Parts: sequence; C-alpha cells; structure tokens
Amino acid sequence: MTHHPHVHMIVPGGGIAPDGKRWICSRPAFLLPVRVLGALFRRLFLTRLLQLHDAGRLAFFGRLVHLADRRAFLRYLAPVRKKRWVVYAKPPFAGPEAVLAYLSRYTHRVAISNSRLISFEQRGVTFRYKDYRRSGADRQQVMALAADEFIRRFLLHVLPSGFHRIRHYGLLAGTKRKDSIELARKLLAVVPPPEDGAVEEPSDTRPPCPCCGGHMVVIETFTRWQQPRAPPSATSLIRELAP
Repeated sequence: MTHHPHVHMIVPGGGIAPDGKRWICSRPAFLLPVRVLGALFRRLFLTRLLQLHDAGRLAFFGRLVHLADRRAFLRYLAPVRKKRWVVYAKPPFAGPEAVLAYLSRYTHRVAISNSRLISFEQRGVTFRYKDYRRSGADRQQVMALAADEFIRRFLLHVLPSGFHRIRHYGLLAGTKRKDSIELARKLLAVVPPPEDGAVEEPSDTRPPCPCCGGHMVVIETFTRWQQPRAPPSATSLIRELAP
C-alpha cells in the first residue's frame, strides 16, 4: 500500500493492415526490441524530467539544493544518459489469459481487499501482505499500522478528480471500436462471445462439495416458503417414549 505509481498496458501481438483485408501478426516470441525500447524510455524520461525542471516543478533540499541550477542539473544527468536502461521483458508463466485475468481484477479493486484484513482495534489495523523478497510460505507476512497511517496509505490509491483509470487506444479507441473489433475477429476467425442475456446455462447446476470438490447429490427438494423440519432432538424423543 505504499506510494508506487505505475502503468499496466496491454498491447496486441499484431494489427489490422491499412487496407483492412488482413491481420498482420508479430513474429513468434517477439514483440519489441528490448534494447531499442530501453533507449527510447531513457530519452523520453529524461526529456520530461528536464521539462519539469525548466517549469520550476522540481524542488531540491539539503545537499541537492545546487541542482536547482540548470547547468548543475544537466551535469548531474550526464552519467545517466550514458548508462544502458534495462527493460525487463519476459513471457507470462501461464499465458496471456492469466495476464488478462490478473489485470481485470487489478483495475476493479481498491488498495486492499477485505480478505487481507485481520483485525481493526484501537492500536491500529492488522493485515496480510506479500513480501516478494521472500519465497515459499514466508512470502505471506503480517503488518500492523496505526489507523491514521493505514488511512493515509489507502488514500494514496484514490484517483484524483477527473483521472481516468482505463484508457483505450488503437483498436479500442474512438467510436469505431465496435467495428474494429468485429473486423479483427473476422480476420482472425475468432467466434465472438455471447451477447448479454444469451449466456449459456451450465449443464450441471449442482454446487461442488466444499470438502472434496465433487458434485453434490440432491436428496430432497423443499417447496418455496416451506421450512424444512429439523431432526428430532434427544429430549423430544425421551418425552415421546416416556409413559
């Protein structure tokens, strides 16, 4: 729940040709040149950083006060421009479906889910978190924070007014999004998902057993608004058997 601004982006592995008659796929196991992407990110990051400095939107304190001067700031950034910026890229472990499922949960949840909260007392809030520096069972850790600090960290994840959580570009942007997706499915020979209200019912509606996971067996069905009778208690049996 610390301040960690970042962006998740989904990029399709191809696109529609300019003539709209074919789908152009990227090469297998390759989407972008990592070294070129690292150099591009370095240039854009340092350019925007210098623009913030020129606009007076960067503040320096203590031993860094001298960086308020533009020449000193440029000298400070000079070694960084010569270093190689590494862009970490790897294929997902469980495939793209797992990435989409993760991001769909990520974009529609708050800073912390209720299942991670352990207790809330006068001393503070106790909750579970993942320590990615550990492995195995030790990754799950417990943290206790004062109530005001917990609220401060939680509010760091509240979006500013007018901020869009999700933005769409390319195939998903603009008023032609529906037509573009339909054309992409046609070119890729992909069956569109069922429309709202046309979801197929599962063949087996019985809930799984909470213990073994097998299918539950229906042994009796009760009429609506009819309370099922509980088994007789031991005391009632004694009364019935008593003379």
